[in-house]
Amino acid sequence: MINQPSAKTAFADKLLQLALEAGADETEVYVRISRHLSIEVKEQRIDTLERSDSIGYSIRVFKDGHLGFSYSTDPSEIAAVAKRAVEASHFTEADESNGLPSGNGFAEVSIFDDSLSTLDERKAVDMVLSMENAALQEDKRITKTRNASGSFSLGCTRIANSKGIDFEFASSAYSAHIMAVAEQGQESQMGWDYQGSRFLRDISFDQIGQAAASKALQILGARKIKPVRGFVLLDPSVAADFIGILASALSSEAVRKRKSMLAGKIGEVVISSRLNLVDSGLLHGRLGSRPVDDEGIATSEKTLIEKGILMGYLYNTYNARKDNTVSTGNAVRGGFTGLPAVGPTNVFLSAASKEYSTNLSGLLSMVDKGIYVIETMGMHTANPISGEYSVGVSGLWIEGGSISHPVKEAVISGSILDLFKNIVLIGDELSFYGNIGTSHLLAGDIDISG
Repeated sequence: MINQPSAKTAFADKLLQLALEAGADETEVYVRISRHLSIEVKEQRIDTLERSDSIGYSIRVFKDGHLGFSYSTDPSEIAAVAKRAVEASHFTEADESNGLPSGNGFAEVSIFDDSLSTLDERKAVDMVLSMENAALQEDKRITKTRNASGSFSLGCTRIANSKGIDFEFASSAYSAHIMAVAEQGQESQMGWDYQGSRFLRDISFDQIGQAAASKALQILGARKIKPVRGFVLLDPSVAADFIGILASALSSEAVRKRKSMLAGKIGEVVISSRLNLVDSGLLHGRLGSRPVDDEGIATSEKTLIEKGILMGYLYNTYNARKDNTVSTGNAVRGGFTGLPAVGPTNVFLSAASKEYSTNLSGLLSMVDKGIYVIETMGMHTANPISGEYSVGVSGLWIEGGSISHPVKEAVISGSILDLFKNIVLIGDELSFYGNIGTSHLLAGDIDISG
């Protein structure tokens, strides 16, 4: 069984006290307890099964504007951890923007699924096996799978500081993904699919397997195309990758360090006027949702780009003070071993008006010549600072509003901001990949080379 962890211990309060007694002006404790089950299957057998229970905590202190930080996985070390944090502050530069936030309440959001606390391990394995089986049974040309995995997690987080913040919340998270391989003659193609949620009932393991198989089958028989400038229809899984790069440019930290393509553009049109980009920590069941950020500031929903116009950036406390503003509740940590940086909760793209949204058939009907991109290669090479990209793609050629044939070894290139400026329509079904949400995106006037 997977049982719910809890951070309801006295050592967090004691750690705050010890750091203040050691000379800190302000102090913050971050505690994370988690339980995790990870399963990977291959050829209808368990390939890997890993279970883990972990506890970790860190302390951040400020003394005369100097930052100190320390962490541990052993609760019995709290005195030494507090001492190390204060001592570390002696070796950092003073910064007037250093300091901790005061409490501002918390958001009401549903992110814990009680059914996970009674989940039988065998049942979890069967779920992942059913995903692989669904892929293999979709068509005889699906010959094997790769990375058929399921992840089941429970966690409890506590954030407390000397300025009155003291909050604890439980969360659950699970996800599943698979790569299906289709073979025909000497040709081999792959298709991938994924689902993730805070709630077990939202995941359809069979549907993931079937979708991955369908994507692989769709591009069997692919052939090269001649260079053209035309429409590009992005599958939601592909669109999410581009949105992830755009979202990283909304970090005030990236802007301050001049590592953002959106620096200095507030009030300007940066993408199509037909689009809104929203960051929200309040979406029911989404993996980026939570009542407070990793500094204890309440999360919220904010439209960062409205009708194509950049409205603002994401902030944690430090960067907000640098810009003489307030935190947007977007402090994130990679874990208890890291300091709070800036990052999104759930970022999703939506139509600015219903007239700019339609179903997949409606999107296809708009295309005289273009490519429906199902998979990309080399997205990691896109430049998050300049926004320039050139990526290999495979998918389906569209002509006269209908799918004509599969395409391989094509390349799309340009500027990410130009790509989003050229969006003419968006699909009407929102899908999330981790904490990034999107529908199909149809962009015009894109360079497509064979």
